[in-house]
Amino acid sequence: MASPSEVASKETEKAETESNTSRAPTSINMELERRAVRKLDFTILPVMAMFYFLSFLDRSNIGNARVAGLEKGLHLADKQYQIAVTVTYVPYIAAELPANLLLRKIGPRLLMPSLLTIWGIMVTLQGLVSSYGGLVTVRAFLGLAEGPMFPGIVLYLSGFYTRKELSIRIALFFSSASLSGAFSGLLAAAIQKMDGIGGRAGWAWIFILEGLFTILMGITGFFLVPSTPRDSKFLSAEEKDAIMARLERDRPSIQPSDEFSMKEVLRSLRSPHVVVVFVLFFMTGATLYGLALFLPSIVNQLGFSPDRTQLLSVGPFAAAFFFTLITAYWSDHFRSRGVASAFVGIIAVAGWALYLGAPNKHVAYGALYLMVPGVYAMAPVLSAWMANNSEPYYRRATSVALGFIATNSGGILSTWRFPTKEGPKFTKTTIMNLVFSCLLVVGPLGNAYYLSRKNKAKKHPGYREQMLAKYSDSKSPDGGVDAWMDLGDRHPDFVYAL
Repeated sequence: MASPSEVASKETEKAETESNTSRAPTSINMELERRAVRKLDFTILPVMAMFYFLSFLDRSNIGNARVAGLEKGLHLADKQYQIAVTVTYVPYIAAELPANLLLRKIGPRLLMPSLLTIWGIMVTLQGLVSSYGGLVTVRAFLGLAEGPMFPGIVLYLSGFYTRKELSIRIALFFSSASLSGAFSGLLAAAIQKMDGIGGRAGWAWIFILEGLFTILMGITGFFLVPSTPRDSKFLSAEEKDAIMARLERDRPSIQPSDEFSMKEVLRSLRSPHVVVVFVLFFMTGATLYGLALFLPSIVNQLGFSPDRTQLLSVGPFAAAFFFTLITAYWSDHFRSRGVASAFVGIIAVAGWALYLGAPNKHVAYGALYLMVPGVYAMAPVLSAWMANNSEPYYRRATSVALGFIATNSGGILSTWRFPTKEGPKFTKTTIMNLVFSCLLVVGPLGNAYYLSRKNKAKKHPGYREQMLAKYSDSKSPDGGVDAWMDLGDRHPDFVYAL
Protein backbone atom coordinates (compact mmCIF):
# COMPACT_ATOMS: atom_id res chain seq x y z
CA MET A 1 0.00 0.00 0.00
CA ALA A 2 1.34 3.43 -0.92
CA SER A 3 2.43 5.74 1.90
CA PRO A 4 0.39 8.91 2.58
CA SER A 5 3.13 11.09 1.07
CA GLU A 6 3.22 8.98 -2.10
CA VAL A 7 -0.57 9.14 -2.36
CA ALA A 8 -0.42 12.91 -1.97
CA SER A 9 2.27 13.23 -4.64
CA LYS A 10 0.25 11.16 -7.14
CA GLU A 11 -2.78 13.31 -6.46
CA THR A 12 -0.76 16.44 -7.17
CA GLU A 13 -0.03 15.36 -10.75
CA LYS A 14 -3.65 14.33 -11.32
CA ALA A 15 -4.93 17.58 -9.86
CA GLU A 16 -2.96 19.66 -12.31
CA THR A 17 -4.37 17.97 -15.41
CA GLU A 18 -7.50 20.08 -15.10
CA SER A 19 -7.66 23.84 -14.47
CA ASN A 20 -10.78 25.76 -13.51
CA THR A 21 -9.72 28.93 -15.30
CA SER A 22 -8.65 29.85 -18.79
CA ARG A 23 -5.44 31.47 -17.57
CA ALA A 24 -3.18 28.37 -17.61
CA PRO A 25 0.07 28.79 -19.55
CA THR A 26 0.76 26.62 -22.52
CA SER A 27 3.90 25.10 -21.03
CA ILE A 28 4.11 23.76 -17.49
CA ASN A 29 7.13 22.08 -15.94
CA MET A 30 5.26 19.23 -14.23
CA GLU A 31 8.40 17.64 -12.81
CA LEU A 32 9.42 20.90 -11.14
CA GLU A 33 5.93 21.30 -9.67
CA ARG A 34 5.83 17.72 -8.43
CA ARG A 35 9.19 18.17 -6.75
CA ALA A 36 8.11 21.43 -5.13
CA VAL A 37 4.81 20.02 -3.87
CA ARG A 38 6.58 16.94 -2.53
CA LYS A 39 8.84 19.22 -0.51
CA LEU A 40 5.79 20.96 0.91
CA ASP A 41 4.31 17.58 1.79
CA PHE A 42 7.41 16.63 3.76
CA THR A 43 8.05 20.00 5.42
CA ILE A 44 4.60 21.55 6.01
CA LEU A 45 2.22 18.63 6.57
CA PRO A 46 4.18 16.89 9.38
CA VAL A 47 4.33 20.13 11.35
CA MET A 48 0.62 20.83 10.91
CA ALA A 49 -0.19 17.22 11.77
CA MET A 50 1.79 17.50 15.00
CA PHE A 51 0.11 20.80 15.89
CA TYR A 52 -3.35 19.33 15.41
CA PHE A 53 -2.38 16.05 17.08
CA LEU A 54 -1.47 18.02 20.20
CA SER A 55 -4.58 20.19 19.91
CA PHE A 56 -6.89 17.20 19.93
CA LEU A 57 -4.83 15.29 22.49
CA ASP A 58 -4.69 18.18 24.93
CA ARG A 59 -8.40 18.94 24.60
CA SER A 60 -9.69 15.38 24.89
CA ASN A 61 -7.23 13.85 27.38
CA ILE A 62 -9.59 14.97 30.14
CA GLY A 63 -11.62 11.88 29.21
CA ASN A 64 -8.64 9.66 30.03
CA ALA A 65 -7.93 11.66 33.19
CA ARG A 66 -11.53 11.04 34.24
CA VAL A 67 -11.05 7.28 34.00
CA ALA A 68 -7.76 7.67 35.89
CA GLY A 69 -9.50 9.34 38.86
CA LEU A 70 -9.93 13.05 38.05
CA GLU A 71 -13.47 13.26 39.44
CA LYS A 72 -12.51 11.53 42.68
CA GLY A 73 -9.35 13.57 43.08
CA LEU A 74 -11.12 16.93 42.70
CA HIS A 75 -14.39 15.71 44.31
CA LEU A 76 -16.38 16.49 41.16
CA ALA A 77 -20.03 15.61 40.62
CA ASP A 78 -21.03 14.32 37.17
CA LYS A 79 -22.54 17.72 36.30
CA GLN A 80 -19.39 19.58 37.36
CA TYR A 81 -17.29 17.44 35.04
CA GLN A 82 -19.66 18.23 32.17
CA ILE A 83 -19.41 21.95 32.92
CA ALA A 84 -15.61 21.75 32.96
CA VAL A 85 -15.69 20.16 29.50
CA THR A 86 -18.33 22.56 28.16
CA VAL A 87 -16.58 25.72 29.30
CA THR A 88 -13.67 24.90 26.98
CA TYR A 89 -15.83 25.38 23.90
CA VAL A 90 -17.27 28.84 24.65
CA PRO A 91 -13.99 30.81 24.26
CA TYR A 92 -12.88 28.21 21.71
CA ILE A 93 -15.77 29.18 19.43
CA ALA A 94 -15.41 32.91 20.15
CA ALA A 95 -11.76 32.87 19.03
CA GLU A 96 -12.16 31.05 15.70
CA LEU A 97 -13.47 33.74 13.35
CA PRO A 98 -11.38 36.68 14.66
CA ALA A 99 -8.22 34.56 14.58
CA ASN A 100 -8.87 33.42 11.00
CA LEU A 101 -9.40 37.01 9.88
CA LEU A 102 -6.16 38.03 11.63
CA LEU A 103 -4.09 35.08 10.42
CA ARG A 104 -2.70 36.83 7.35
CA LYS A 105 -1.98 40.10 9.22
CA ILE A 106 -0.16 38.51 12.17
CA GLY A 107 1.36 35.74 10.08
CA PRO A 108 1.07 31.96 10.62
CA ARG A 109 4.76 31.76 11.53
CA LEU A 110 4.11 33.83 14.64
CA LEU A 111 0.48 33.08 15.50
CA MET A 112 0.41 29.27 15.32
CA PRO A 113 3.49 28.46 17.47
CA SER A 114 2.44 31.14 19.99
CA LEU A 115 -0.97 29.55 20.41
CA LEU A 116 0.59 26.10 20.77
CA THR A 117 2.98 27.29 23.49
CA ILE A 118 0.25 29.09 25.44
CA TRP A 119 -2.15 26.16 25.47
CA GLY A 120 0.72 23.83 26.46
CA ILE A 121 1.08 25.98 29.57
CA MET A 122 -2.67 25.71 30.20
CA VAL A 123 -2.58 21.90 29.88
CA THR A 124 0.31 21.70 32.33
CA LEU A 125 -1.58 23.87 34.80
CA GLN A 126 -4.50 21.41 34.65
CA GLY A 127 -2.24 18.94 36.42
CA LEU A 128 -1.62 21.43 39.21
CA VAL A 129 -5.21 22.44 40.00
CA SER A 130 -6.72 21.33 43.27
CA SER A 131 -10.33 22.48 42.94
CA TYR A 132 -13.28 22.53 40.59
CA GLY A 133 -12.98 26.30 40.15
CA GLY A 134 -9.33 26.02 39.18
CA LEU A 135 -10.09 23.33 36.59
CA VAL A 136 -12.89 25.38 35.00
CA THR A 137 -10.70 28.49 34.81
CA VAL A 138 -7.80 26.68 33.15
CA ARG A 139 -10.13 24.89 30.70
CA ALA A 140 -11.57 28.25 29.62
CA PHE A 141 -8.11 29.65 28.80
CA LEU A 142 -7.23 26.37 27.08
CA GLY A 143 -10.22 26.79 24.75
CA LEU A 144 -9.27 30.38 23.98
CA ALA A 145 -5.78 29.35 22.89
CA GLU A 146 -6.80 26.20 21.00
CA GLY A 147 -9.81 27.60 19.14
CA PRO A 148 -7.93 29.20 16.22
CA MET A 149 -5.78 26.17 15.39
CA PHE A 150 -8.00 23.86 13.29
CA PRO A 151 -9.64 26.53 11.09
CA GLY A 152 -6.28 28.26 10.91
CA ILE A 153 -4.55 25.14 9.56
CA VAL A 154 -7.24 24.57 6.93
CA LEU A 155 -7.02 28.21 5.79
CA TYR A 156 -3.22 28.02 5.90
CA LEU A 157 -3.02 24.89 3.74
CA SER A 158 -5.45 26.38 1.21
CA GLY A 159 -2.69 28.89 0.49
CA PHE A 160 -0.19 26.12 -0.33
CA TYR A 161 -2.26 23.57 -2.29
CA THR A 162 -4.77 23.64 -5.12
CA ARG A 163 -8.46 23.06 -4.46
CA LYS A 164 -8.56 19.58 -5.97
CA GLU A 165 -5.72 18.21 -3.83
CA LEU A 166 -6.74 19.79 -0.52
CA SER A 167 -8.86 16.99 0.95
CA ILE A 168 -6.05 14.44 1.20
CA ARG A 169 -3.76 17.07 2.77
CA ILE A 170 -6.39 18.01 5.35
CA ALA A 171 -6.89 14.30 6.03
CA LEU A 172 -3.16 13.81 6.51
CA PHE A 173 -3.12 16.30 9.36
CA PHE A 174 -6.65 15.64 10.64
CA SER A 175 -6.02 11.91 10.86
CA SER A 176 -3.64 12.82 13.64
CA ALA A 177 -6.83 13.44 15.65
CA SER A 178 -7.59 9.74 15.30
CA LEU A 179 -4.02 8.96 16.33
CA SER A 180 -4.36 11.28 19.32
CA GLY A 181 -7.37 9.27 20.43
CA ALA A 182 -5.34 6.09 20.09
CA PHE A 183 -2.15 7.41 21.70
CA SER A 184 -4.10 9.15 24.43
CA GLY A 185 -5.26 5.77 25.70
CA LEU A 186 -1.78 4.26 25.46
CA LEU A 187 -0.10 7.25 27.11
CA ALA A 188 -2.71 7.47 29.85
CA ALA A 189 -2.35 3.75 30.61
CA ALA A 190 1.40 4.26 31.13
CA ILE A 191 1.37 7.70 32.77
CA GLN A 192 -1.32 6.92 35.34
CA LYS A 193 1.10 4.40 36.84
CA MET A 194 3.07 7.46 38.09
CA ASP A 195 0.34 7.89 40.70
CA GLY A 196 1.87 9.28 43.90
CA ILE A 197 5.17 10.45 42.38
CA GLY A 198 5.93 13.98 43.53
CA GLY A 199 2.76 13.96 45.56
CA ARG A 200 0.68 14.09 42.35
CA ALA A 201 -2.08 11.73 41.28
CA GLY A 202 -1.79 9.71 38.09
CA TRP A 203 -4.45 11.82 36.34
CA ALA A 204 -2.44 14.97 37.12
CA TRP A 205 0.70 13.54 35.50
CA ILE A 206 -1.30 12.91 32.30
CA PHE A 207 -1.83 16.67 32.00
CA ILE A 208 1.64 17.72 33.19
CA LEU A 209 3.71 15.52 30.87
CA GLU A 210 1.55 16.04 27.80
CA GLY A 211 1.46 19.79 28.46
CA LEU A 212 5.25 20.08 28.77
CA PHE A 213 5.70 18.28 25.45
CA THR A 214 3.26 20.71 23.82
CA ILE A 215 5.26 23.68 25.13
CA LEU A 216 8.43 22.19 23.64
CA MET A 217 6.75 21.72 20.25
CA GLY A 218 5.36 25.26 20.37
CA ILE A 219 8.83 26.74 20.80
CA THR A 220 10.18 24.51 18.02
CA GLY A 221 7.35 25.65 15.74
CA PHE A 222 8.78 29.18 15.50
CA PHE A 223 11.59 27.74 13.40
CA LEU A 224 9.48 25.39 11.25
CA VAL A 225 6.39 27.30 10.05
CA PRO A 226 6.65 29.53 6.94
CA SER A 227 3.83 32.05 6.50
CA THR A 228 3.61 31.53 2.71
CA PRO A 229 5.24 29.28 0.10
CA ARG A 230 7.67 32.09 -0.65
CA ASP A 231 8.85 32.02 2.96
CA SER A 232 9.75 28.31 2.88
CA LYS A 233 13.39 27.58 3.72
CA PHE A 234 13.23 24.29 1.83
CA LEU A 235 12.11 25.51 -1.61
CA SER A 236 14.41 27.00 -4.22
CA ALA A 237 13.45 30.29 -5.89
CA GLU A 238 12.40 28.34 -8.99
CA GLU A 239 10.22 25.99 -6.93
CA LYS A 240 8.58 28.90 -5.12
CA ASP A 241 7.69 30.46 -8.48
CA ALA A 242 6.26 27.13 -9.65
CA ILE A 243 4.08 26.78 -6.53
CA MET A 244 2.71 30.30 -6.83
CA ALA A 245 2.05 29.87 -10.58
CA ARG A 246 0.04 26.68 -10.07
CA LEU A 247 -1.98 28.28 -7.27
CA GLU A 248 -2.84 31.25 -9.47
CA ARG A 249 -3.89 28.92 -12.29
CA ASP A 250 -6.18 27.15 -9.84
CA ARG A 251 -7.76 30.40 -8.63
CA PRO A 252 -6.51 33.87 -9.61
CA SER A 253 -7.89 35.32 -6.36
CA ILE A 254 -5.13 33.50 -4.44
CA GLN A 255 -2.90 36.57 -4.83
CA PRO A 256 -3.16 38.63 -1.61
CA SER A 257 -4.34 41.86 -3.20
CA ASP A 258 -7.65 42.05 -1.31
CA GLU A 259 -8.16 43.90 1.96
CA PHE A 260 -10.37 42.89 4.85
CA SER A 261 -13.98 43.92 4.36
CA MET A 262 -17.13 43.10 6.32
CA LYS A 263 -18.76 42.72 2.90
CA GLU A 264 -16.85 39.46 2.38
CA VAL A 265 -17.91 38.19 5.81
CA LEU A 266 -21.56 38.92 4.98
CA ARG A 267 -21.25 37.34 1.52
CA SER A 268 -20.06 34.15 3.18
CA LEU A 269 -23.01 34.19 5.57
CA ARG A 270 -25.42 34.66 2.65
CA SER A 271 -24.01 31.79 0.57
CA PRO A 272 -26.49 28.85 0.63
CA HIS A 273 -23.74 26.24 0.17
CA VAL A 274 -21.87 27.68 3.16
CA VAL A 275 -25.01 27.54 5.32
CA VAL A 276 -25.66 23.91 4.34
CA VAL A 277 -22.12 22.81 5.18
CA PHE A 278 -22.38 24.83 8.42
CA VAL A 279 -25.32 22.64 9.48
CA LEU A 280 -23.43 19.49 8.42
CA PHE A 281 -20.46 20.59 10.51
CA PHE A 282 -22.70 21.07 13.56
CA MET A 283 -23.99 17.49 13.37
CA THR A 284 -20.48 16.19 12.72
CA GLY A 285 -19.17 18.04 15.76
CA ALA A 286 -21.91 16.71 18.01
CA THR A 287 -21.06 13.11 17.11
CA LEU A 288 -17.28 13.50 16.79
CA TYR A 289 -16.58 15.31 20.06
CA GLY A 290 -18.97 13.08 21.93
CA LEU A 291 -16.82 10.10 21.00
CA ALA A 292 -13.53 11.97 21.45
CA LEU A 293 -14.40 13.07 24.98
CA PHE A 294 -16.49 10.18 26.23
CA LEU A 295 -15.30 7.05 24.42
CA PRO A 296 -13.08 5.98 27.38
CA SER A 297 -16.06 6.46 29.70
CA ILE A 298 -18.34 4.54 27.31
CA VAL A 299 -15.93 1.60 27.16
CA ASN A 300 -15.48 1.69 30.93
CA GLN A 301 -19.25 1.61 31.49
CA LEU A 302 -19.58 -1.37 29.15
CA GLY A 303 -17.90 -3.30 31.97
CA PHE A 304 -14.17 -3.18 31.26
CA SER A 305 -11.58 -2.32 33.93
CA PRO A 306 -9.91 1.15 33.92
CA ASP A 307 -6.55 -0.20 32.69
CA ARG A 308 -8.18 -2.29 29.97
CA THR A 309 -10.44 0.61 29.04
CA GLN A 310 -7.46 2.84 28.24
CA LEU A 311 -6.07 0.16 25.91
CA LEU A 312 -9.42 -0.76 24.32
CA SER A 313 -9.93 2.92 23.46
CA VAL A 314 -7.00 2.66 21.03
CA GLY A 315 -8.52 0.33 18.40
CA PRO A 316 -11.47 2.41 17.11
CA PHE A 317 -9.28 5.50 16.75
CA ALA A 318 -6.59 3.55 14.92
CA ALA A 319 -9.24 2.26 12.49
CA ALA A 320 -10.46 5.83 12.01
CA PHE A 321 -6.93 6.94 11.07
CA PHE A 322 -6.72 4.62 8.08
CA PHE A 323 -10.35 5.08 7.02
CA THR A 324 -9.95 8.87 7.08
CA LEU A 325 -6.96 8.73 4.71
CA ILE A 326 -8.69 6.31 2.34
CA THR A 327 -11.85 8.43 2.21
CA ALA A 328 -9.94 11.67 1.58
CA TYR A 329 -7.89 10.06 -1.19
CA TRP A 330 -11.09 8.77 -2.79
CA SER A 331 -12.66 12.24 -2.48
CA ASP A 332 -9.73 13.93 -4.23
CA HIS A 333 -9.29 11.19 -6.82
CA PHE A 334 -12.89 11.33 -8.01
CA ARG A 335 -13.26 15.09 -7.44
CA SER A 336 -16.18 14.35 -5.12
CA ARG A 337 -17.01 15.87 -1.75
CA GLY A 338 -20.75 15.23 -1.53
CA VAL A 339 -20.77 11.54 -2.43
CA ALA A 340 -17.70 10.84 -0.26
CA SER A 341 -19.38 12.54 2.71
CA ALA A 342 -22.60 10.59 2.16
CA PHE A 343 -20.68 7.30 2.02
CA VAL A 344 -18.96 8.09 5.31
CA GLY A 345 -22.34 8.95 6.80
CA ILE A 346 -23.65 5.50 5.87
CA ILE A 347 -20.80 3.89 7.85
CA ALA A 348 -21.70 6.04 10.87
CA VAL A 349 -25.39 5.12 10.53
CA ALA A 350 -24.48 1.42 10.61
CA GLY A 351 -22.33 1.95 13.70
CA TRP A 352 -24.92 3.84 15.75
CA ALA A 353 -27.68 1.43 14.72
CA LEU A 354 -25.56 -1.56 15.75
CA TYR A 355 -24.67 0.05 19.07
CA LEU A 356 -28.31 0.82 19.78
CA GLY A 357 -29.35 -2.79 19.26
CA ALA A 358 -26.23 -4.52 20.62
CA PRO A 359 -27.18 -7.56 22.76
CA ASN A 360 -23.92 -7.56 24.77
CA LYS A 361 -20.86 -5.46 25.58
CA HIS A 362 -18.67 -7.15 22.96
CA VAL A 363 -21.02 -6.29 20.08
CA ALA A 364 -21.42 -2.77 21.49
CA TYR A 365 -17.64 -2.37 21.61
CA GLY A 366 -17.38 -3.70 18.04
CA ALA A 367 -19.87 -1.03 16.89
CA LEU A 368 -17.30 1.60 17.88
CA TYR A 369 -15.18 0.42 14.92
CA LEU A 370 -17.92 1.75 12.64
CA MET A 371 -19.00 4.77 14.68
CA VAL A 372 -15.57 6.35 15.16
CA PRO A 373 -14.28 5.95 11.57
CA GLY A 374 -17.68 6.98 10.21
CA VAL A 375 -17.57 10.21 12.22
CA TYR A 376 -13.88 11.12 11.96
CA ALA A 377 -13.59 10.62 8.20
CA MET A 378 -16.35 13.18 7.60
CA ALA A 379 -14.45 16.22 8.90
CA PRO A 380 -11.57 16.45 6.34
CA VAL A 381 -13.92 16.12 3.37
CA LEU A 382 -16.30 18.78 4.70
CA SER A 383 -13.34 21.03 5.57
CA ALA A 384 -11.97 20.78 2.04
CA TRP A 385 -15.45 21.38 0.63
CA MET A 386 -15.88 24.57 2.65
CA ALA A 387 -12.42 25.86 1.67
CA ASN A 388 -12.90 24.85 -1.98
CA ASN A 389 -16.05 26.86 -2.59
CA SER A 390 -15.39 30.27 -1.04
CA GLU A 391 -13.25 32.98 -2.64
CA PRO A 392 -11.47 35.37 -2.27
CA TYR A 393 -9.29 35.08 0.84
CA TYR A 394 -11.39 36.79 3.50
CA ARG A 395 -14.59 35.12 2.31
CA ARG A 396 -12.77 31.79 2.48
CA ALA A 397 -11.36 32.66 5.93
CA THR A 398 -14.89 33.43 7.15
CA SER A 399 -16.44 30.28 5.67
CA VAL A 400 -13.75 27.99 7.13
CA ALA A 401 -14.09 29.63 10.56
CA LEU A 402 -17.89 29.33 10.42
CA GLY A 403 -17.54 25.62 9.72
CA PHE A 404 -15.54 25.11 12.89
CA ILE A 405 -17.75 27.37 14.94
CA ALA A 406 -20.54 24.97 13.97
CA THR A 407 -18.38 21.94 14.77
CA ASN A 408 -17.55 23.16 18.24
CA SER A 409 -21.13 24.26 18.88
CA GLY A 410 -21.96 20.62 18.25
CA GLY A 411 -19.17 19.82 20.69
CA ILE A 412 -20.95 21.82 23.40
CA LEU A 413 -24.10 19.79 22.79
CA SER A 414 -22.14 16.55 23.05
CA THR A 415 -20.77 17.38 26.51
CA TRP A 416 -24.28 17.14 27.96
CA ARG A 417 -25.37 14.02 26.12
CA PHE A 418 -23.45 11.36 28.05
CA PRO A 419 -24.56 11.51 31.71
CA THR A 420 -23.19 8.55 33.65
CA LYS A 421 -26.64 7.44 34.81
CA GLU A 422 -27.72 6.76 31.20
CA GLY A 423 -24.74 4.55 30.35
CA PRO A 424 -23.62 2.34 28.84
CA LYS A 425 -26.19 2.52 25.99
CA PHE A 426 -27.00 6.26 26.30
CA THR A 427 -30.15 5.45 24.35
CA LYS A 428 -31.37 9.05 23.86
CA THR A 429 -27.95 10.22 22.71
CA THR A 430 -27.44 7.22 20.46
CA ILE A 431 -30.78 7.88 18.75
CA MET A 432 -29.84 11.57 18.33
CA ASN A 433 -26.51 10.65 16.77
CA LEU A 434 -28.20 8.07 14.54
CA VAL A 435 -30.57 10.77 13.24
CA PHE A 436 -27.65 13.17 12.72
CA SER A 437 -25.76 10.50 10.79
CA CYS A 438 -28.78 9.89 8.54
CA LEU A 439 -28.91 13.63 7.80
CA LEU A 440 -25.19 13.53 7.07
CA VAL A 441 -26.02 11.13 4.25
CA VAL A 442 -28.84 13.22 2.77
CA GLY A 443 -27.39 16.71 3.34
CA PRO A 444 -24.16 16.36 1.30
CA LEU A 445 -26.04 14.86 -1.64
CA GLY A 446 -28.50 17.77 -1.60
CA ASN A 447 -25.68 20.32 -1.45
CA ALA A 448 -23.83 18.63 -4.33
CA TYR A 449 -27.02 18.80 -6.42
CA TYR A 450 -27.42 22.52 -5.63
CA LEU A 451 -23.79 23.27 -6.58
CA SER A 452 -24.17 21.26 -9.77
CA ARG A 453 -27.09 23.48 -10.75
CA LYS A 454 -25.00 26.58 -9.98
CA ASN A 455 -22.16 25.32 -12.20
CA LYS A 456 -24.59 24.74 -15.07
CA ALA A 457 -26.03 28.23 -14.64
CA LYS A 458 -22.55 29.74 -14.92
CA LYS A 459 -22.15 28.20 -18.38
CA HIS A 460 -25.12 30.17 -19.69
CA PRO A 461 -23.90 33.11 -21.86
CA GLY A 462 -26.37 35.46 -20.20
CA TYR A 463 -24.89 34.79 -16.75
CA ARG A 464 -21.36 35.52 -17.92
CA GLU A 465 -22.39 38.71 -19.68
CA GLN A 466 -24.33 39.95 -16.65
CA MET A 467 -21.62 39.16 -14.07
CA LEU A 468 -18.69 40.60 -16.08
CA ALA A 469 -20.48 43.67 -17.49
CA LYS A 470 -18.96 46.11 -14.99
CA TYR A 471 -15.46 44.85 -15.79
CA SER A 472 -15.74 45.43 -19.54
CA ASP A 473 -12.78 47.84 -19.46
CA SER A 474 -10.47 44.95 -18.63
CA LYS A 475 -8.43 43.55 -21.51
CA SER A 476 -8.85 40.05 -20.09
CA PRO A 477 -11.89 37.99 -21.20
CA ASP A 478 -12.48 36.93 -17.58
CA GLY A 479 -12.62 40.51 -16.30
CA GLY A 480 -9.12 40.47 -14.86
CA VAL A 481 -8.03 40.34 -11.24
CA ASP A 482 -10.60 42.98 -10.19
CA ALA A 483 -13.41 40.68 -11.31
CA TRP A 484 -11.96 37.72 -9.48
CA MET A 485 -11.44 39.70 -6.27
CA ASP A 486 -14.93 41.20 -6.34
CA LEU A 487 -16.94 38.21 -7.52
CA GLY A 488 -14.86 35.48 -5.93
CA ASP A 489 -16.67 32.14 -6.15
CA ARG A 490 -19.52 33.80 -8.04
CA HIS A 491 -17.17 34.40 -11.00
CA PRO A 492 -18.37 32.63 -14.17
CA ASP A 493 -15.06 30.76 -14.46
CA PHE A 494 -15.09 29.53 -10.87
CA VAL A 495 -16.25 25.91 -10.80
CA TYR A 496 -17.77 24.78 -7.52
CA ALA A 497 -16.40 21.51 -6.13
CA LEU A 498 -19.13 18.89 -5.92
